[in-house]
Amino acid sequence: MEGNRCHVVVVGGGIAGLAAAWYLGQGGENVRVTVLDGARRIGGKLHASEVAGIPVDAGAEAMLARRPEGRELARMVGLGDELRHPGTTQAGILSRGTLRALPKGQVMGVPSDLAALARSGILSPGGLARVPLDQILPATLITTDVSVAAYIRARMGDEVVERLIEPMLGGVYAGRADRLSLDATMPKIAAAARSERSLLTAAREIAAEPQKEAGPVFTTLRQGMGSLPAAVAAASGAEIRTGVTVRELSRTETGWRLVTGPVPDPEVIEADAVILAVPAPAASRLLAGEVPKAAAELSRIEYASMAIVTLAYPRDAFPEPPTGSGYLVPPVEGRPVKAATFSSVKWPHLAEADPDLIVLRCSIGRLGEEMLLQRDDAELAALAMAETAEVTGVQGLPRDSRVTRWGGSLPQYDVGHLDRVARIRAAVAPQPGLAVCGAAYDGLGIPACVSTARTAAARILDHLDPTGEWQRKADSLTKG
Repeated sequence: MEGNRCHVVVVGGGIAGLAAAWYLGQGGENVRVTVLDGARRIGGKLHASEVAGIPVDAGAEAMLARRPEGRELARMVGLGDELRHPGTTQAGILSRGTLRALPKGQVMGVPSDLAALARSGILSPGGLARVPLDQILPATLITTDVSVAAYIRARMGDEVVERLIEPMLGGVYAGRADRLSLDATMPKIAAAARSERSLLTAAREIAAEPQKEAGPVFTTLRQGMGSLPAAVAAASGAEIRTGVTVRELSRTETGWRLVTGPVPDPEVIEADAVILAVPAPAASRLLAGEVPKAAAELSRIEYASMAIVTLAYPRDAFPEPPTGSGYLVPPVEGRPVKAATFSSVKWPHLAEADPDLIVLRCSIGRLGEEMLLQRDDAELAALAMAETAEVTGVQGLPRDSRVTRWGGSLPQYDVGHLDRVARIRAAVAPQPGLAVCGAAYDGLGIPACVSTARTAAARILDHLDPTGEWQRKADSLTKG
């Protein structure tokens, strides 16, 4: 503590760490915040750069609009007027060699409308005939967390898992349905599995639920989601230090001691409180000495890698301009590209920036496909171009391209994830002035990360200022 000012260090400059710094800033002038990040820039997986002269996201391109945390943060840091909504969210699935529309009423790939499923042609006749058996089969008892594949396969058969569920989960988590937790990745389906005998009936009820908030499901920023980190950092008032890796974290009599810098020339930073907003492996390493139980649980969270190939084609290179927001590809198709987004169709502001250009983002890589990602950038771009040509009929070379690699970037919410997170938080809870946040815990999306950041900041501010004055200030800003 310097005079009457408390020093809080946030380790990690991704959106969770920066959001935590912003919320900490609502604690008033008595809180000084420092954000440390080992990378050369802030933002983590939120980054935008120009492709053919247009700013296009290289990481996450949107956030859920129906969860308020992301939109509220954007508004509070001065980006409210920059929010943009999609022109279309109609996506397809490349199944059995043909691009097909997602069936109406599906819930994370779980069909709720048999007629719409049949019209889509995604399943074979045999796969389609298996689905309604769900309505007459005995209940599948779920007493503990199970994999997504285990439950849905038991109710609706292999093809629903292979051709609907897998591409959905691959697009979000780059994971595998036979490993991912039903409770963590499909909470509404998991709740229904414990109360409804039929999954088809449960999916119909979920699909028919009125939305709490009308309007688009997703939103982005005019200059890309990559413009959010800098705005949050500037508004936070925190000291931002990049290229600084924290090597050690230990308790002191009055707070915490962080060791950074090279081993021969270390820098020691004293803090009254610390928020760890880094991926699970880094958090595990830093907590190993002081909170070994949390460290052990964090070490069990596996991460998947992926790459995004962005291609910008002249509009007249397509026999017909793409329609819809893009398409997903089931692993069973055996293709390198797992998803493609027609960005300048999905986001009208990109089309307005250059009406003669069509921008596509191709996602490559799922858990277990590390060999594919070892190919060089030129090979990955060639794979994406070949698939784009086959699916859309585009001819010639793109005007510009970009390959972005996200190594070890997507935490896998395997079976038992929610219990693991509960054990991590239970181990951290007794440590005064320590909190964790980020994508490893309650969701990969921006709003979920911001939510964990607010919770972490609240824990620290409650520790530093038990009067709760900071909370009243933060609430007034949010409501404003």
